[in-house]
Amino acid sequence: MSESKKQRGEATREAILQAAEATFADHGFAGARVDTIAEASGYNKTLLFRYFGDKLGLYTAVLKRADSEWSVLLGRMFSPLLEDESIVSDIHRFRKFLKTTFEIFFDYMVEHPHFTRMLNWEQADGWQTFTRIASQFEPDDLAQLEAIFSRAQKAKLLRKDLDLIVMVLLVQQVCWSSPATLPMYQMLLAGKNFSSTTTRVYVREQVIEFLIAGIMSDPGKHKLKK
Repeated sequence: MSESKKQRGEATREAILQAAEATFADHGFAGARVDTIAEASGYNKTLLFRYFGDKLGLYTAVLKRADSEWSVLLGRMFSPLLEDESIVSDIHRFRKFLKTTFEIFFDYMVEHPHFTRMLNWEQADGWQTFTRIASQFEPDDLAQLEAIFSRAQKAKLLRKDLDLIVMVLLVQQVCWSSPATLPMYQMLLAGKNFSSTTTRVYVREQVIEFLIAGIMSDPGKHKLKK
């Protein structure tokens, strides 16, 4: 295959994935129509099926693209910990790691509203669609974060009464759910005369303080500083 043909193929695939992501975000998996995706992408259904097999295959590809972005993002976050294990035994450095990690989670979801809405559709539908394809996703990122939290628990930085898996998933859930509620926060915080950007920063800081206080072993001692 020539380089130019390969590039055209990649551009076609990307256009289809972008159209699919927007459609799944608007309608969920059950409500999305392949005809709609094809029209939005500018390509016919035959080509979509050739690239992705069927609607579920297309849905899987959209989530895998997001999962790949997550892996790169988390890899950058976890590399300092993997290289320097002393971070999980130092209160201040570990708190800084948590703050940075939660900020990145939160900002990623704000900056990827289609992905956020797809997760919200899945949650509303009891994760029925994702359950069908979950085996195609490697839980490496979850395992890495769980391992880091386990080390922090042993160092008595995190509460020992919290289950690690539940803790990790709860942090992720709060970070992907809160951005979708930003318009409501802005409405309820109207008396503070916040702009949309100010509301986002303010809510993000409140979420981070809540999460850190909730999972660290001494909430008062490790309270997020303004």
